[in-house]
Amino acid sequence: MPITFRKSFRIFPGVRLNINRMSWSITLGAGRGPRHTISSTGQRTTSMDLPGPFGFRTTRRRNRNR
Repeated sequence: MPITFRKSFRIFPGVRLNINRMSWSITLGAGRGPRHTISSTGQRTTSMDLPGPFGFRTTRRRNRNR
C-alpha cells in the first residue's frame, strides 16, 4: 500500500492551504456556494454543491506554460 501525505490548514475564514507530497493548493470559499482551488501544478478547479438531483459539480482547467 502506498504511503500518502495530505494536510490542510485554515489560514482565514474561507481560505485553506492544502499540502500533499507532490504539490500544494489554495482553496477559496467555504460553506455554501462555489469553491475555487488553485494548485501549484497549474490546475484550477471550481466546484459547487447544487440543490436537488444535480448534486456536486466540478469544472477543471489546466494552465500549460510553454
